[in-house]
Amino acid sequence: MAGAANRTEKIDSAVEIGILFDLYGPLLSERQQECVRLYYDENCSLTEIADAAGITKQAVSDALRKAEKSLRGYEEKLGLAARWKKENGI
Repeated sequence: MAGAANRTEKIDSAVEIGILFDLYGPLLSERQQECVRLYYDENCSLTEIADAAGITKQAVSDALRKAEKSLRGYEEKLGLAARWKKENGI
C-alpha cells in the first residue's frame, strides 16, 4: 500500500510542477527550462538529458532541484496557480 501512496505523491508532484512550469517557466534559466521540459514533458532520464545537454547527471539533478524550488517559490510569492485553481473550481 505504501508503494501506491508513493506513486500517487510522485504523480501529484509532477502535475504540480507542470502547472507551475506553465505559469512561471519563462522565469527560469534556459538550462533549467530545458531540463524541466525534457524530464517532465518528454519523460527523459537524467542520463538522457545529461547526454543531450553535454553536462553531468549531477548537473541535471541540480538544475531540476533548483528549478522546482524556484517554481514553488514563485507560486508562494505570486499565487497564480492557487488563484487559477480557485477560479476554475479545482
